[in-house]
Amino acid sequence: MQKMIERYSVGLCAGAIVTIGLLWVMQAVISTDKNPLNEDVTYRNLEFVKLLDDVAPVREDLRLEKPPDIEEMPPDLPDPEISLEDGGSIGTPIDVQVDVGPVEADPGGYTSDGDYQPIFVVAPIYPRRALQLELEGWVHVKFDVTETGTVENVVVTDAEPKGVFDSAAKKAAEKFRFKPRVVNEKNIRVTGVPYKITFELDDN
Repeated sequence: MQKMIERYSVGLCAGAIVTIGLLWVMQAVISTDKNPLNEDVTYRNLEFVKLLDDVAPVREDLRLEKPPDIEEMPPDLPDPEISLEDGGSIGTPIDVQVDVGPVEADPGGYTSDGDYQPIFVVAPIYPRRALQLELEGWVHVKFDVTETGTVENVVVTDAEPKGVFDSAAKKAAEKFRFKPRVVNEKNIRVTGVPYKITFELDDN
């Protein structure tokens, strides 16, 4: 019995000491200035940025304006008059092709049938040098008319003045087209067909 009383007495003393210690610690905590609950709280402002929606790029409609019409100036050079001995006389400006309808050919004895005939005649280009010097003249050529009506083997046989209009006349003759000669329902090649091309300046 005595031991139980001593044991309870020791427990009560120990409990009293612990209780006093706790009270002392609490008092110290309350009285101190470093209480985290008393510290000032710093607030930060949050800025919100609104994202813009995707906007399609603006396309400018660039249209080129039509340039004003430019009036064509009339040529200052006089128009040459081209005379084709076998196809009649044709007045034509420089560097212009002339379509000629079928005409009866008269080659001067080169064929007895007389059935080949010019269907397309090109006016030769008047040489610039001859225009500047106001020269006129003529060129005799001869050529072959093929089975298809084209012209081959163009040769200058005579000219006046010599060497001035030869090239222009030859180039033009190479572009002539004929209705070929037909014998027994077969196209025949005609050789040595003569043509005279005359170069004359228009008086107007």
